[in-house]
Amino acid sequence: MDNKFGEFVKAKRLVKGISLRKLAEELGIVPAYMSDIEKGRRYPPDKEKIYKIAQVLHLNEDDTNTLFDLAALSRDNGVSPDLSDYVMGVDNLRVALRKARDINAGEDDWQKIIEMLEAEEKRGGNA
Repeated sequence: MDNKFGEFVKAKRLVKGISLRKLAEELGIVPAYMSDIEKGRRYPPDKEKIYKIAQVLHLNEDDTNTLFDLAALSRDNGVSPDLSDYVMGVDNLRVALRKARDINAGEDDWQKIIEMLEAEEKRGGNA
């Protein structure tokens, strides 16, 4: 099992000066379970607990997204838990993702899409 999720949580926890026991208490789990997560002996917790980890550790948006991505990668490259409901709830998104896969869309292609969405966001629209 990949341990990048646990290593990331531990590093952020230590930087914030939060004990493993305190983090476990905030999450409503026993310290041994939190220790196993940090050591890569257990899979990352469910998305609600991941959101709680981000909250307790005062993670910014980028670090929170990284946390979710690492959780997904630890489970055989699954979809990030914070995105799965959205991906499955928007039919055209799944069509677009499959089309992108079929044409082997690269970083440049996705950057253009991100820029289009950011422009729409600035206009106050909901693309």
